[in-house]
Amino acid sequence: MRYFVQAGGREHEVEIATRPDGSVAASVGGRAVALDVVAFSERELSVRVGARVLDLTIEGNAPELGVIASGTRTYVQVESERSRVAGRAKGGGGAVKSRDLRAPMPGRVIKVFVNEGDEVAAGQPLVIVEAMKMENEVKAKGPGVVAKVHAQVGATVEANALLVSFT
Repeated sequence: MRYFVQAGGREHEVEIATRPDGSVAASVGGRAVALDVVAFSERELSVRVGARVLDLTIEGNAPELGVIASGTRTYVQVESERSRVAGRAKGGGGAVKSRDLRAPMPGRVIKVFVNEGDEVAAGQPLVIVEAMKMENEVKAKGPGVVAKVHAQVGATVEANALLVSFT
């Protein structure tokens, strides 16, 4: 299955196939990547890429996912080739367009770093949401201008709640 993964303002084409023996074959941008995957649950994986092992926790629901690897949270948008083709057939244009920032999990807003009209860069921290006594930095998915800040310090938010809108 082919996927289009947007992270840090760039799109990567990722091809994943499960072999008959249960192993996984992958390529990124047409280049083969040697990896082994062990799934502990639907949301927790251990992935060996070359000599490096990453324990991954996945948050949210496609197309917008949060991925925690080695203590660092990254937000990505993942779109399968099927959903892209279906979106184009419906006149949606295909690729995921929303850059709005949403809460990756339920929690309490403890800090907001931006105001309306601010220009932000990809990966820039915008809001901190506290969940289970952990501070989670929610970062910009790409560059843009803040249209509206929906998050308020001290407010409790649900998972997927709108925190910041962009123009």
